[in-house]
Amino acid sequence: MAMSTQLALRLRPEAEAVPELLDRLEAFAEEAELPPGIAHRLALVAEELVANVAMHGQGASFVEVVLQQEGDGLHLLITDDGPAFDPLAEAAPDTDTALEEREIGGLGIHFVRKMVRSLDYRRQDGCNRLAAVLDAG
Repeated sequence: MAMSTQLALRLRPEAEAVPELLDRLEAFAEEAELPPGIAHRLALVAEELVANVAMHGQGASFVEVVLQQEGDGLHLLITDDGPAFDPLAEAAPDTDTALEEREIGGLGIHFVRKMVRSLDYRRQDGCNRLAAVLDAG
């Protein structure tokens, strides 16, 4: 296994950038020799977080994805220069409520929280920084 595999990618904050993200993640997963299940989970989480910026980050000029494997963890950092938005401040969706009565949205971050070891948001230097750690093995 590679000692330190890293990916750094700067994209336009729009849905059209997602295929490039997924291609680069696939190449990263191959180089890092990630098991298919881990690679799939990483792709789902990264896609959801980048799509979140595309949908909610009006005014953002970029979204940056930095991914590094450290030991048994995959450290994913998503940075954008859009307005301050802490997705972790959103209440978890009420999954007991009938679908028709639920608030729209919010399932994405709820879904991501269940797939990662940790998720942390901070606003720094005029940017949103969302850091996730996933299991690599």
